[in-house]
Amino acid sequence: MFNPQQLWKERFGTFAKETGSYLRYIFNGHLVIVVLFLIGTAAFYYQEWIKTLQPDFPAAWIIALILAFVLTYSPIQTFLTEADKIFLLPLETRLHDYFKKSIAFSLSLQSYLLLLVLAVLMPLHVKIHGADFKSFFILLIALILIKWFNILIRWNVQYFIEKNVRLTDSILRFCINVVLLYFIFSGAQLIFAAVPAAVLILLYFYYKKQAVDKGLKWEQLIEDEERRMNAFYRVANMFTDVPKLRDRTKRRKWLDWLVNVIPYRQDLAFSHLYLRTFARSGDYFGLLVRLSLIGGAALYFLTYGPGQILLALLFMYLTGFQLLPLWNHHQNKLWVGLYPVPENARKKSFTSLLLGIMIFQAAVFAGAVLIKGEWLSAAIVLASGIAFSLFFVYFYSQSKLKS
Repeated sequence: MFNPQQLWKERFGTFAKETGSYLRYIFNGHLVIVVLFLIGTAAFYYQEWIKTLQPDFPAAWIIALILAFVLTYSPIQTFLTEADKIFLLPLETRLHDYFKKSIAFSLSLQSYLLLLVLAVLMPLHVKIHGADFKSFFILLIALILIKWFNILIRWNVQYFIEKNVRLTDSILRFCINVVLLYFIFSGAQLIFAAVPAAVLILLYFYYKKQAVDKGLKWEQLIEDEERRMNAFYRVANMFTDVPKLRDRTKRRKWLDWLVNVIPYRQDLAFSHLYLRTFARSGDYFGLLVRLSLIGGAALYFLTYGPGQILLALLFMYLTGFQLLPLWNHHQNKLWVGLYPVPENARKKSFTSLLLGIMIFQAAVFAGAVLIKGEWLSAAIVLASGIAFSLFFVYFYSQSKLKS
């Protein structure tokens, strides 16, 4: 006898057991200490920045835009697998309770994110609008209620086969959420907030009615679930081997010149392999771009000299540490072992690439400081970055590569 509630319980248990085993490795790593230090530093400067704000600062709009993004992004964790589109498809009409639990779980998970974001934005709301911290829980309940409707709308939208419906829905809900949140945080009368709230509720009933005669889009649901799990596996892969991690390649033709710089020689076979992997596979290239932009922006606004050096080195450590899994990216591919190249050539190729990436990032950070006209600080950041790169690549990373 098929029991959808028992099925969800089993799927959730498998999910909790698997993620829990990887989270143990993640939280035992010293990378967490570095991240916590960065969060503490950011919190300090955030509080100092809030003290400088004037009463006419558009805090309501900024809070509304940030929270609207969090509310609009409303994925539903279904725990579906590839085989489900064959074995569960005939039971689709009996899975109502299963997906109700998925929606409830997704709401509770995303409510925790809302709590964190609201906690970060609350000092800004208190400073500009004179609000009381006691209103935090009232605002949190209101946000969770709005998030609930966003998730319900998103669930009904997934019944549509047209791709433009999902995009239209996201844009429409984002605009409604922005207006609704602006009225809430600006202290406007309740009637003004009631209008966009009513529009959001009507939008839910509209999509619900339109989805009545439509079937589940199993391929899309499974693809979304795999994408979410793969994102988690990529994080866990920085701390331990993850067999279920799937490689994703993306053609970046505009980076071909970078690969063509390396001559075609037997001893440089792994140099080509690792550079192409960095440019096309996984999220290695995107990681470098994101951390370089965030770190560069932070250094531009940071005026404390020693703090600039420390912040640059911390971002470089985050980059280097998260690029170390590139070494084992092809460990399960037998054809790599057929290269007539000695093992020391492989290590030399990897360390050369890693060193080049980290020195490039050090130059980016030095450039961010140089833009402000701080020549001496920029030179110190560059020199410190190069020295740290050499230490990280030729000393720190060697023990990690062996393990």
